[in-house]
Amino acid sequence: MFKELDTVVLTHNIDKYGLERGDVGTIVHTYGDGKAFEIEVVRADGSSVAVLTLEPKDVRNITKDEILKVREFAIT
Repeated sequence: MFKELDTVVLTHNIDKYGLERGDVGTIVHTYGDGKAFEIEVVRADGSSVAVLTLEPKDVRNITKDEILKVREFAIT
């Protein structure tokens, strides 16, 4: 279902990192035959916001019928 370098969408907020449902990340590593993933979320300038270990329930594939949207992101 998911593979490395896929663009994925968060399915819920991750308050610890200021991430919101709908934020976009990239799978940079897959663990245990897809049981968990390292997901990197970056700012528009390419700098990393977070690298998180997430499960398949935490992300979904982006679809061809969706567009990306930007929002302000401030480190708190």
